[in-house]
Formats: sequence, structure tokens, C-alpha cells
Amino acid sequence: MTATPAHSPSPAHAHASAAWLVFAAGVCAALHVGKLPPAIATLQRELGMSLVEAGFLLSLVQAAGMAAGIAFGVIADAIGLRRSMLIGLLLLAAASALGALVDGVPWLLALRALEGFGFLMVVLPAPGLIRRLVAPARLSVMLGVWGTYMPLGAAIGLLIGPLWIAALGWRSWWALLGVLSAAMALLLRRRVADAPAPPTGSQNLSVARRLRLTLGHVGPWLVALSFALYSSQWLAVIGFLPVIYTSAGIGAGTTGVLTALAAAVNMLGNLAAGRLLHRGARPPWLLAAGFSVMALAAAAAFAGGAEAGLPPALRYAAVLVFSMVGGMIPATLFALAIRVAPGEQTVSTTVGWMQQWSAFGQFAGPPVVAWLAARAGGWQWTWLATGAASLAGLLLAWAVARSTR
Repeated sequence: MTATPAHSPSPAHAHASAAWLVFAAGVCAALHVGKLPPAIATLQRELGMSLVEAGFLLSLVQAAGMAAGIAFGVIADAIGLRRSMLIGLLLLAAASALGALVDGVPWLLALRALEGFGFLMVVLPAPGLIRRLVAPARLSVMLGVWGTYMPLGAAIGLLIGPLWIAALGWRSWWALLGVLSAAMALLLRRRVADAPAPPTGSQNLSVARRLRLTLGHVGPWLVALSFALYSSQWLAVIGFLPVIYTSAGIGAGTTGVLTALAAAVNMLGNLAAGRLLHRGARPPWLLAAGFSVMALAAAAAFAGGAEAGLPPALRYAAVLVFSMVGGMIPATLFALAIRVAPGEQTVSTTVGWMQQWSAFGQFAGPPVVAWLAARAGGWQWTWLATGAASLAGLLLAWAVARSTR
């Protein structure tokens, strides 16, 4: 009989390590979303990029999700979760590396769209793969960790990007992230097994059947619309912070740190939601708490404007609370997406539908807030838009409670 070496990891430990690698791959993908804002001024100066083209460059990643999130979820379910993540990482690596070499704006736009497809192929199958890798007792906690992939990637990009670009230029920044994505693909291929799906009676579903199952159930619609209401107001507030603080005379370096911190504290809410779900908290209550606090914090941060509102320090504290407690919502929705998916074979499809509506919220929310600011001559009406979204979110939380009772 052959003895098992004492240092060999147990299957449970190996699966837990693999789940953390899946999370790291998500952060790597999110870095490609967050790599652009620090480079916009440099791209305008070196490539003659217009402000409109810069706006398209920012939105193309989300445009892919808005147009085809559920389609890519179906593809991920059909070709395999691990294989989808590997293809997505390689697409990100190739697009970023080629982007470091091009000179024309049209080529950069085309490669940015390719990055959008790669991003989707990485992040959509990840929750389903994590579900197969971790023990059921740890799933809620790990999904809470997964919910931090986007704010963590954005915060890293906002902190490191300006320093790297100032020292070595935007092309080396693109090349660095291309190499990082290729290395992550290699690591994922070697260390993460393609964990099999639990046995069910609905293997080998057709694409059309996956779509009909997902869109024919109310649960995927509730989590998708809830994510849209969350993402629309979160990106509108966090995305415009640099503009708000720059117009208030705050320096670029300080503005970058303040914005990165506001994005990063979102992770605390995600992690807290994972812990609370693990301890038996009901998802609808966490959604209701998140939307309620976002509404109140946005009112504290923006109502009355700079003249009649709270002091600047307290308004920034309210922004931190808005982002931090709001972070409970995405972690809760990722956990709910797995629960309300019609079956094991439609988890990525359900997450894709949720991602599609999240992208729509990110696409629609900032223009609405910008329109209100233009009409009001300031940001004092921002809380009306975010409050309306939170009120709708509370209604959806009530519907979730009824549907999952």
C-alpha cells in the first residue's frame, strides 16, 4: 500500500485554493476595466483622442455585457466553466498586448471591445465554478469574497495606474496587464481542475433550452433588475467623484486616493454580506438594508449642495457609507443567482442575465445623474436619482422575499 505524503494537500484544501485562484482571475479581468481611467489624459495627448472617443472607450467593455451578457453566459455553460475562463483570459491578454502596439484610435476601440468579450468569459462562469470547488457550508462566504472582484480591480487600477503611466507610459501599462492575464491563464490551467457538475437530470441542454429555462423563471429577472438598480447608482456616484472633487479645487493626487478609497470600501460590504449569509441572514433583508442605506447616504452626501449641505468631511463620509453598505447588494445577488437559477446547467446563464442588466445600469445611470446635474447647475439633485433607484430596489427585495419564501 502506498502511503500518502504528509505534505499533500487534502482535496478540500486543494479545492479551496482553486476557488481563490478563480477569484484572482476575476480581479485580473477587472483590472482591464479599471486600467483605462488613469490613461485617458495621456491617450488624448498622445493619440489625439477626442473626449467622445474616450467616452466610447470607457463604455465599450460594458457595451459587450449589455448587448450579450446572457449569450456569453449560455456559451460558458455550454463549453465548460474553466474553459470559458481560460479563453477569456487569453482574449484579454492578446487584446491588451496588441493595444500596446497600435497607434490609431479605431484599433484601440476595436481591441477594447474584444477585451469586453474576454471580460465576460472570465467573470460569468466564475460563481458557478466556485460553487463546484468549495464546500456548501463555505459557499456564502466565498461568494461574498467573489463580489469584491470588481471594486478591488478598480481600486488597484486607480492607485497603481497613474504612477505606472507617469513613470513608464500607457503602452507598458497595457503590456503589463496583458502579461498578467496570460500568466493567470497558465496558473488557472495548471492549478484549477474542471470540477464536474453535480449529477442532475438535465445534462446537455441546448442553447435555446437554457435560455427558455432562465428567462421563463421569475428569479433570474428579480436578481438581474436588482443588480441594474444597484450598479446604476453606484457607478454614477463613484464615477463622478473625480469630476466633483476636481471642480472643488482638490488636487489630482488627492482626488485619485479619495476615489480609490470610495471604491475599495465596497469590498467590506461584500465580505460582510458573505459572513451574514453564512450565519443564516435572509437575502431579502440584506438587499433591503443595502438599498435603504444607499438612499440615505446619497441624500446626506449631495442634498443641499456644497453651500447648504453637510460639511465636506461628513459628505465624503456619507459617500464611503454609500459604497460600503451598498456592497452587501452584489454579494447577496451572486448568492441568490445560484439559488434561483432553474438548474445547475443554467447558473452561468443566470449570472449572464444579471451581468447584462448590471451593464445596462452602468450605461444608463451616469447619464441620468449628469443630466440632473446639468439642469440643477450642481450635484445637489443626485440623491433624487439614486433614491428612486433604491426605492425600486426595495420593491424588488420584497418580491424576492415572496418568491423565495
